[in-house]
This record gives sequence, C-alpha cells and structure tokens, in this order.
Amino acid sequence: MNKRQSRLRRALRTRSKIRELGAHRLCIHRTAQHTYAQVISPDGGKVVASASTLEVDVKSALKHTGNVEAAVKIGQLIAERAKASGIERVAFDRSGFKYHGRVKALADAARESGLTI
Repeated sequence: MNKRQSRLRRALRTRSKIRELGAHRLCIHRTAQHTYAQVISPDGGKVVASASTLEVDVKSALKHTGNVEAAVKIGQLIAERAKASGIERVAFDRSGFKYHGRVKALADAARESGLTI
C-alpha cells in the first residue's frame, strides 16, 4: 500500500463516521502549492461555502500560497463564509492528512474565527 492509498483509507474511515453524525463537514485538501477548504452539506450533495489559495484576492495578499500563513488565511475565510451561510457547527474532515502543520493551522484559525469544530 502506498502513501496515497493509506491517506484515502484514513479519509474513508473519517467520512463514514461524519456521515453517521449527519453534520456539515469542513473538508480540506492540500497540495504542495495550494490549500483548499469546503463546507459540504450533510447529504454530500451541496457545497455551502468554499475558499482556496487560488482566489485572486487571497493569492495577491500572500507571498506564498503553500505555507502555514496561507492556511491560516483560508481557515479564517472559510469560517466567515460558513457563518454567513448560517452554519456554526461542522465536523472536520482532514481528508486523511495528518493533523499537523497546515492542516492544524487551518482548523485552529477556523475555530478562532467562530466556527465550532
């Protein structure tokens, strides 16, 4: 089993538990250059809010888009957009990534901005 398969296996385990809870999920994805975040409805069919480092205003405000500083900005932005949509509580779907570095920074920033994870 390679690294990608292991990550996806961890992601499936997390997502099945979130599905049992029936909560909105804050789903993140990270690559070497960018960070993406979405709040997805409990049925999995609708993206309620999204933010990424590909957005022009975010990209222009940051020197680099693949670091902890960028993840903090995305965490704050996704929390603001989720609250604007009327969502206060979400389940954190880290997509199988370790809760460390950029993933942790995004989650902490979302919590500090008023989102309950």
